[in-house]
Amino acid sequence: MYRNILPGLLWVLQPLKIFGQTVIPLDGTSWTLENASKNISIPGRVPGSVHLDLLAAKVIGDPYYGLNEVNLRWVIGDVWKYSRPISIDLSPNMSTYLEFDGLDTFASIKLCGTTIGITNNQFRQYTFEVSSSVQRCSDSSNIEIEFAPATSAANNAAQNASCPLCFGINYEFDNMQFIRKQQCDFGWDWGPAFSPTGIWKSIRIVQVPTGFVQIQNSMVDIYRQGQVNNLPPDQAKPWVMNVSVDFLGHISGNPSMIVKLSNRNNETVLEKIVRNIMRIDNGFSSRTTADFLTTEDVELWWPVGYGNQTLYNLSVQIQDERNHTLATVERRVGFRTVVLDQREIPNDEISKGVAPGNKWSFQINGLDIYCKGSNFIPPDSFWTRVMEDRVKDMLDSVIDSNQNMIRVWGGGSYLPDFIYDMADEMGLIIWTDFQFSDALSPIDPAFLENVRAEADYQVRRVNHHPSMAAWVGNNEVELGLQLAEQVVPAEAVPLVIKQYETLFVDILLRAVFDNTRSLSYSPSSITNGYLSFNFSSPTPIIERYFNVTPGTISGNTDYYNYDTAKAFNNSAYPLGRFATEFGFHSMPSLQTWRQVTPEPDLHFNSSVILTHNHHYATSLLTADYSNQTAAALGGMGQMTIAAEQYYPIPPNDPHSIANFSSWIYTTQVFQADFMRNQISFYRIGSGRLERNLGALYWQLNDIWQAPTWAGLEYDGRWKMLHYIVKNVFKPVIMAPSFNYTTGALEVYAVSDLWSTASGTAKVTWYDWSGNVLNTSSRSVEIGAINTTITFQMNTQNLRFNVSNAVAKFEIEAQSTPPHLTGPATYTQESWFHAVPLKDQAMVDPILKMTYDDSKDKFIVSAENGVAAWVWLDHPSGVVGNFEDNGFWLVPGEVKEVGFKVKRDDTAGEWAKSVTVRSLWDNKL
Repeated sequence: MYRNILPGLLWVLQPLKIFGQTVIPLDGTSWTLENASKNISIPGRVPGSVHLDLLAAKVIGDPYYGLNEVNLRWVIGDVWKYSRPISIDLSPNMSTYLEFDGLDTFASIKLCGTTIGITNNQFRQYTFEVSSSVQRCSDSSNIEIEFAPATSAANNAAQNASCPLCFGINYEFDNMQFIRKQQCDFGWDWGPAFSPTGIWKSIRIVQVPTGFVQIQNSMVDIYRQGQVNNLPPDQAKPWVMNVSVDFLGHISGNPSMIVKLSNRNNETVLEKIVRNIMRIDNGFSSRTTADFLTTEDVELWWPVGYGNQTLYNLSVQIQDERNHTLATVERRVGFRTVVLDQREIPNDEISKGVAPGNKWSFQINGLDIYCKGSNFIPPDSFWTRVMEDRVKDMLDSVIDSNQNMIRVWGGGSYLPDFIYDMADEMGLIIWTDFQFSDALSPIDPAFLENVRAEADYQVRRVNHHPSMAAWVGNNEVELGLQLAEQVVPAEAVPLVIKQYETLFVDILLRAVFDNTRSLSYSPSSITNGYLSFNFSSPTPIIERYFNVTPGTISGNTDYYNYDTAKAFNNSAYPLGRFATEFGFHSMPSLQTWRQVTPEPDLHFNSSVILTHNHHYATSLLTADYSNQTAAALGGMGQMTIAAEQYYPIPPNDPHSIANFSSWIYTTQVFQADFMRNQISFYRIGSGRLERNLGALYWQLNDIWQAPTWAGLEYDGRWKMLHYIVKNVFKPVIMAPSFNYTTGALEVYAVSDLWSTASGTAKVTWYDWSGNVLNTSSRSVEIGAINTTITFQMNTQNLRFNVSNAVAKFEIEAQSTPPHLTGPATYTQESWFHAVPLKDQAMVDPILKMTYDDSKDKFIVSAENGVAAWVWLDHPSGVVGNFEDNGFWLVPGEVKEVGFKVKRDDTAGEWAKSVTVRSLWDNKL
């Protein structure tokens, strides 16, 4: 135990002894944060950030509150220094290292007054050999880490870069593509620009005696014999397990590995001594690799809804030639194959009506799945306050809404391991972007080497997780090439392509292919795929770019259209094999706004609301808020116009908080309605010529309290969108497809199950008083991951007035899912109206709601008419979600709605404050 005394503070460093080496954690509160220009000296925390330490010391208020994004700009542009005392064993025959899991971003590190290293990449693990430096340390030894402003570093990098074609999107701060830092730290259209800085991950001192090692990183790769990236393997082949360990220190002689695999009952499934080990030295670190076949009977890992999430515990002991254990690595693994399949559409599928071209879909264990999911952004501007329980709540919400995939968007950060751990257990598959978004970066040797080290570390770190689905090189940069092709001279286009491929094909592809056989790689998130793939070629992928043959379909799509007059025009939606991004923004709840907004600002276009709205790009570099009003009003206007075009709207009363709440509700109704229609369209596509096998809406979650595309608000509260996603992502659904011009209505039954679903589909037309105008039912059979038309009609030929009519489509079907031995029953309902609700002859439904203590349910009914978009709203103080929400009711129908409580600070009192409303209330 090492002790030292600071004025007024006793601090203790407790070294951890592991197989001879000593690890001294430097996390905690024994740090000091200083800023010379503002004469600030306060306690610091590691992991942490400057903003959060200033907040804890009450130097600043909550960065999210009010107008603080602007008021706190001074924090971003200054130099900050963290320091703390240390005590180090100076024994001979001991190599000493400083190991940093994450520094954000431009840091200069001093040990005992000597500069021992600098950093320039938020996403890398840095290790510095300091054995000679510590010999010069005295009893008053200390470590100092000084951070320069990332915004200044980005501007300097841009000025010094020989990169005339480094185009990109800029938000509050420019030149994000020239540095390796979370890009949305400089602002995005859904998030603030705080440009955080600090020690955002753990630090440790590592001391390794001669003959011992310290593990830095490890990788486990499990794949079928003969498997190569991007191509489906032979599922009959045995498994190959490749174990690779990065370590500090040196192993002499001929080391070996003892590999032990056990199940959750701690029963040994496999135990093997591996002696044929390859070693690679890289400076003062080394890599040891061993691979072997296993024919043991293991259970497969499946995504949620397709089977069990079977996990195994893997223990790897590294031994020297005398069989002494030097280090142990433990990982939890699963046996599965996952492939992003972009092969050519085979002739047998073309003969069944699938358009020629190439696939763009995911296979798990040799079988296609329909990916239902969303896009994940950083859940906070300050990662160190992202707690595991909050993420667990979020992923629970993903599973509860019938999603099986999330995509880690490429302008944020690589996820911590605990999120992959949760996904492994839940059966959630994760598509992960490398962190590049909407810009071309430089390709000078230093930048490329920096990226190569980053990618190598990240690929190896997460590869053992069975939830990992694919690596993708960037977010939307291939779309940027299309724009560049339109604006740069023709002779410069090959240079743009070369710049793109150097980073996203040469560097990042190799980082994946050189480390793992089990995962696929695509250079861009939105892409037309590749013309050819040859794993053995130095350049395995030949990109298609815009060489698309007419009549063929290749690649995936995104779609954003803020001309809301076209929102429900299905012919405007893109045809693709996979819908990766599509969305529309809405306001968060009144409860969420109250977290960051003074009461006088709780109206639609207040200064706080506008400052939190970053759609469109604003200029928030000064405290002059008028300079961003016009831009912010553009996005606010889109939400307003959408509400006015389709729904009865509340009167405009900026002094009424109840009126503000009604506008919030209406923007959420449009967002949910629009996304319901699009998701239905893409799911119908599983049985049409495009053979669409995925829909990931934009976006899952919020980074702060603001008008955004999210379905989950900052604290996890479900918007209307998330409830509608739960309904439309059910395994079997009814999906209407309507042509507003001709009146043609086709209603599809859609299934993403692997076996045929058989049952009954029903349509009932009601007037707004709840009288039945017409009803019909028929038997239906839906093939595996397919669609079938159940009803066809023209609303212009109906015998009743469609301005006073709504239709309810219902299905009940049976099928045997893969994880059950017997059939399961699937039900779903959806509603349709041929005329916008603002033009419908709506009546007051007279909603009633009570709470039944014995059932722990809310009992909701409509006494007088059809109730559209019924909304149960829970107060602050409780985190959770209703079993259903945003639903419709007809007179005589009584709906029981439960509530899943995740956290409750009200001792159950929240249930007394739940309110209910419907779209009719906008007329009051």
